[in-house]
Amino acid sequence: MASMDFDLSPKSAQKLFEGEGGSYYSWSSSGFPMLGEQKVGAGKLVLPPRGFALPHYADSSKIGYVLQGSDGIVGMVLPNSSEEVVLRLKKGDVIPVPLGALSWWYNNGDHSEEVVIVFLGETSKSFFPGEFTYFFLSGGQGIMGGFSSEFISRAYKMNEKEASKLAKSQTGILLIKLEPGVSMPQPNSKTTEKMVYNIDAAPADVEVNNGGLFKKLTAAKFPFLEEAGLSVNHVRLEANAMHSPSYTADGTFQAFYVTSGAGRVQVVGIGGKRALDTKIQAGHLLVVPRFFVVAQIADSEGMEFVSILPTISPCC
Repeated sequence: MASMDFDLSPKSAQKLFEGEGGSYYSWSSSGFPMLGEQKVGAGKLVLPPRGFALPHYADSSKIGYVLQGSDGIVGMVLPNSSEEVVLRLKKGDVIPVPLGALSWWYNNGDHSEEVVIVFLGETSKSFFPGEFTYFFLSGGQGIMGGFSSEFISRAYKMNEKEASKLAKSQTGILLIKLEPGVSMPQPNSKTTEKMVYNIDAAPADVEVNNGGLFKKLTAAKFPFLEEAGLSVNHVRLEANAMHSPSYTADGTFQAFYVTSGAGRVQVVGIGGKRALDTKIQAGHLLVVPRFFVVAQIADSEGMEFVSILPTISPCC
């Protein structure tokens, strides 16, 4: 049998952009080859109060998990729809972002608390497997600015001066900070209930005294998750507790993001070979290939993580 070596070492995100409106962190497939091999993507968005992520869409489906914040807002236009939905986000929320959905993100808070969201997704249809590619409508890298004033004016039935203003008046890139007093659309509570799921507050599927808890979120429990084609697991381990060895029986990868705490992880793969034995901590991303078996043990402070699987009905 040919030898197959896998570098499964967990990685922290690298800062891709930082400005007054916030910062965006990414895991690059060049520095984390397992992302490209398993077609996994991940990123982290940090928005200070009044921080605004300009409207964009991406070449990958993903879920966002809110790590921090209580006053986040997302506006989204789903594929094949002309209606914008506006949703409220808080810590513990899971928000699916389907392939091609147009969205903007905003921290509506007037205090110092940041809104922090980690995104995990699958990149089988992306331009660069293992990475999300974003297409912004406006701003310094916006699609509108790439068209001539003539094309914009004819498309939107306006004169060329108005078209030039539409395409080029916003010079910010990726993230900007809105001025105080800017009026934003208000979230719809009923729509939020349908499109956002707070997994932190949900009852556990498995709970062990002094051990921890396990929650599985699928489209059967949260129908909107089907739009992204993903499912989500949430695990909280108490001090020194273990998440027993497990694998995905349907041949899909698992991507884990450690939200808090620290511990140790082992992964065993082909031929019973131990492919990984290392420490893992908050902020680390771990990708486990299909059929490989993974187990975690928390340190004395405990450990918590979320994971995704690229299926709406996982076998385990």
